[in-house]
Amino acid sequence: MKFGIDRLIESPGLRAPLAGRRIALLAHPASVTRELTHSLDALARLPELKLTAAFGPQHGLRGEKQDNMVESADYRDPDLGVPVFSLYGDVRRPTAAMLDSFDVLLIDLQDLGCRIYTFLTTLRYMLEAAAKAGKSVWVLDRPNPAGRLIEGLALRPAWESFVGAGRLPMRHGLTLGEAGHWFIRELKLDVDYRVVELEDWQPAAAPGYGWPLGERAWVNPSPNAPNLSMARCYPGTVLLEGTTLSEGRGTTRPLELLGAPGLDPQAWLSAMRALAPGWLDGCRLRSCWFEPTFHKHVGELCAGFQIHVDDPGYEHADFRPWRLVALAFKALRQLEPDYPIWRDFPYEYESQRLAIDLINGGPGLREWVDDRTALPGDLDAAALRDERAWRAETADLLLYRG
Repeated sequence: MKFGIDRLIESPGLRAPLAGRRIALLAHPASVTRELTHSLDALARLPELKLTAAFGPQHGLRGEKQDNMVESADYRDPDLGVPVFSLYGDVRRPTAAMLDSFDVLLIDLQDLGCRIYTFLTTLRYMLEAAAKAGKSVWVLDRPNPAGRLIEGLALRPAWESFVGAGRLPMRHGLTLGEAGHWFIRELKLDVDYRVVELEDWQPAAAPGYGWPLGERAWVNPSPNAPNLSMARCYPGTVLLEGTTLSEGRGTTRPLELLGAPGLDPQAWLSAMRALAPGWLDGCRLRSCWFEPTFHKHVGELCAGFQIHVDDPGYEHADFRPWRLVALAFKALRQLEPDYPIWRDFPYEYESQRLAIDLINGGPGLREWVDDRTALPGDLDAAALRDERAWRAETADLLLYRG
């Protein structure tokens, strides 16, 4: 199969509308060609393209920033001489001066198919800015490594944030190019928009179910996204960022682990199985102990479990990471009613609302966990309504079948 960047480079016909226009690229470390050349460098080698600027999202164009709320500065690329503007520094939305630097913006970002992943929000902000400034936007599409599966509550009204770009469910099932079409329709934007589509993407095909295993190298789109397993788990394990539990940052398996000092993994897993055994389907859960070298519980022995989605026990259609992690919270609340699950700290520069609520797009998940009378079926029913509605709403936006 071919990614959008490879098709653009290989096809003079696709590039023809760009001739004579000033081009900017929004990219990050995973923005590479099949040969693992960074897209900025690959585009700069095309003599008919006039590159005049580049943009970097959270973590930077080349991926220099490790954690959330660590900003990147503007700079000038030392080899190409073009300005590189940060969209995770002094601003999150492009300024008028930034917009004046180009006519067409190419967006080549590897997304993870999860609402909270901030590249989705950056896409929205750039589309809104381009619509106002009369700029063109082309998305060089990439696969959604989580495939077409949809899961989680939709973001509730008034809960938009940098980690909540709109009323999507947590796992939205779209490529970035398809998501752009949804934003344009949802926000009623008048913008010149084009998707350079993937060629021969089969999101339901094993063993990758969205990611072309064996065909393309995995390059971290952000520092703690080291492999396909993380991408599969992320729509659930990202919830841990709003808790006192470790999500495995500071280990070699970030966002595949969960745990904290002093917990009993076997009792925890047993409580989860007793509450909603079906929510554990599609993966293997292994009790484990780990000691983070940075981030939460640094230097402390944490007890918990790892979610394994990389062996024959993985069943793509049955694995529901958002429900799995929600169940972990519910079981912990049952085992230890006074356990301080929710972390109260500034999250993505928001200090007035709890991080878990920002991440989940509303207080519904937290309230379900803390309500001792609430049952798994209550959360399941609410999520199913949102998931079905989203599937119906986006059916006509899908650019790829199979």
